[in-house]
Amino acid sequence: MHDKYKTITKVSEAHLYKIKNSKFFGYAFPLTTEEEVKGFIQQIKKEHYNARHWCYAWRLDVDPVRYRANDDGEPSNTAGQPILGQLQSFEVTNVLLIVVRYFGGVKLGVGGLISAYRTTAKECLESCEIIEKRVTDNTEFHFEYALMNEVMRKIKQHQLIIIRQDFQQICKIWIETPKSETNSAIAILIAIYGVTQYIEN
Repeated sequence: MHDKYKTITKVSEAHLYKIKNSKFFGYAFPLTTEEEVKGFIQQIKKEHYNARHWCYAWRLDVDPVRYRANDDGEPSNTAGQPILGQLQSFEVTNVLLIVVRYFGGVKLGVGGLISAYRTTAKECLESCEIIEKRVTDNTEFHFEYALMNEVMRKIKQHQLIIIRQDFQQICKIWIETPKSETNSAIAILIAIYGVTQYIEN
């Protein structure tokens, strides 16, 4: 199980690549859900309504990674796959990469198209700030106030991170852990008699 992943910090600037009168514009977008993809593509289509093709690829999540590639009318596997290949090469996820093509009147051939889309995607990603993030879980625990000292001692002893707390008659705390350490953190706290993990139905 992976606790870390790479992604981009913000939407990239437009990156222009030219070859044989064709123009290719690359854009990278941070993604959180697949539903966002359609909106970003529509946005780019409005900006480049005279273009011939709006090809793209995206990767989402970590374990497992979900992905998709789209050639948008270019010959099969000459656009979407080379774009996806660069997302994989840079090892980034939660990213959408769109490459817009304006046809310049000279056919590039299959090899030329693959190279142009790959190069545009590569240079676009090179212009982005890539950061490493952690995959974490937030777990909620409930317990009686009388158990407060024991719970807090365990949290301190195991260096668990409290992200929220609500101390009333029934105390509630939310613990953030790297995904690979979640089960052991749960086991540590529910081993205290009277502490329960809260799971929404």
